[in-house]
Amino acid sequence: MKHHTEIRSFLCALTISLLAGASLAQAADTIKSDNTGMNKLDGSRGAVTADQQGSSKSDREITRLIRKSVVSDKALSSYGHNIKIITRDGVVTLKGPVKSEREKMDILNRANTVTGGASVTDEMSVTR
Repeated sequence: MKHHTEIRSFLCALTISLLAGASLAQAADTIKSDNTGMNKLDGSRGAVTADQQGSSKSDREITRLIRKSVVSDKALSSYGHNIKIITRDGVVTLKGPVKSEREKMDILNRANTVTGGASVTDEMSVTR
């Protein structure tokens, strides 16, 4: 039954992407960027998760500025644009899959630029 649900979800995402004017390659990239399986790993003890985002004005502003910088770079893949950015007490954690080592370094550099080189933890993984 789970298999049928996954197939239906895939077909629905593909149809929506194509109706929105995406090419078949773009639609496939969008569907592959679903990192639900990776999210399940976040439940492990001690893992930094999105719900741990700090609520202070400073933490929210750091996250906002990094997200704005990442999303504005159209050269990044959909994986890169959807990276998790979690800031708590001024410490930034970057999590999730990216397409290449270069993309990973670009995102890290953007985070370091925003924080002025303050603590940035890299928990990104390169997927192929």
